[in-house]
Amino acid sequence: MNDYKILLDEKAIQRALTRISHEIIEKNKGVDNLILVGIKTRGIPLANRISQKIFEVENVKVPVEILDITFYRDDLKHLSAQPVVDNVNFVNDVNEKTVVLVDDVIYTGRTARAAIDALIDAGRPKFIQLAVLIDRGHRELPIRPDFVGKNIPTSKSEIVRVLLDEIDNQTMVILEKNN
Repeated sequence: MNDYKILLDEKAIQRALTRISHEIIEKNKGVDNLILVGIKTRGIPLANRISQKIFEVENVKVPVEILDITFYRDDLKHLSAQPVVDNVNFVNDVNEKTVVLVDDVIYTGRTARAAIDALIDAGRPKFIQLAVLIDRGHRELPIRPDFVGKNIPTSKSEIVRVLLDEIDNQTMVILEKNN
């Protein structure tokens, strides 16, 4: 059995996403040519929530694309050097756009690196930015998010879990301590 502590409740998550949404608008001086890309799985509902919050402020619906980076992970063994991925067929063109990758937690940075690789296979964005709900530290790659909901110092033995209504039927962030 794992011990856990609630780090963020639903209201705290909403406040963090509101802040991230405002920071995205401010950094980009509006939302022209902006696309949000949710990294599967929990980055997708987070990107949709950010898009909705931006709409409430700017009255512009920022498109949300879905990115599955499974075949771009460097910690999986592949039969071919260049994997074939069918899911990087976005509805919206990413060329010369500002693309904000959205994920729930950044840890080593390997997911973000894989997402950048997949995104570049889809086109050539003008800018790539990274928004995460939780930054737990322990980076293995020189990747830093542009927008962070909350920094949570952790040990490598702890697990940060983001639970969202859209997937888990509850919304909170918990820190699990393995026994």
